Amino acid sequence: MTGDKQSDGTSIEVLVAERPVRLELHADGVAHVRLNRPEASNGLNMELLKALHEVLMQVHGDGRVRAVLLTGEGKNFCAGGDVHTFLSKGEALPDYIRMATSYLQLVVSLLMRLNAPVVCAVQGFAAGGGGMGLVCSSDVVVAGESSRFLAGATRVAMVPDAGVSVTLTQLVGFRKAMDILLFNPVIDAAEAMRMGLISRVVPDEALADEALSLARQLAAGAPAALAATKRLLWNGIGLGAEAAMPEENRTQAQLAGMKDALEGLAAVIEKRAPRFTGQ
Repeated sequence: MTGDKQSDGTSIEVLVAERPVRLELHADGVAHVRLNRPEASNGLNMELLKALHEVLMQVHGDGRVRAVLLTGEGKNFCAGGDVHTFLSKGEALPDYIRMATSYLQLVVSLLMRLNAPVVCAVQGFAAGGGGMGLVCSSDVVVAGESSRFLAGATRVAMVPDAGVSVTLTQLVGFRKAMDILLFNPVIDAAEAMRMGLISRVVPDEALADEALSLARQLAAGAPAALAATKRLLWNGIGLGAEAAMPEENRTQAQLAGMKDALEGLAAVIEKRAPRFTGQ
């Protein structure tokens, strides 16, 4: 593990370096997960998928983490599954796909189940089950104005995976999801924002700073409340409102007994920023 500093003077601890996925922990509790195969547009091969799963498990078990920033190094965020690897497998491709998609399922499930909210920053292309899957399973997605989104699975005679057949429908609606998955349009950032696929669009040159700023805002929030809110929303997919309300009630009562709730209420009354501790 090594230490570093940002331009604003805050410290960064490098936890995993020089691998297909890098991990850094900022002093304010932001864990920065970087896909690190820029020469392959961060295409997801088995090595990267295993490394990503391992890094996310490390994040999951680190009590210092208050928010996660997910980015891809290089020109593109993620080109999806590594098609060169796919083609090289020949008749063994079904066995390889079975393993690769299983790891991808573990990864997107972890993103949804992490206590810390996940901010995903997209530049260039987010494509295929990998790119779209990571986008659809993140909690907040900020994209550069020149970024593009492409499902692409049916274009190579496959189907969407990584839960996209459900998450995309939740985000953009059934008819729009059907159109995206059957016709494979290239979706620009402005359209992705309009349809609800992403949270916000920023100038390309502002992407890194804006994504980190959003992650820092979340890291400064009440961790138990953010984790519980995230869990309620993901668990609520497919539930009716009445089915969801008992868990809302139970969680609300539990959080009300924490010091952070009293601190939040006092901060509102005293017209100041709250100081949350996670207690």
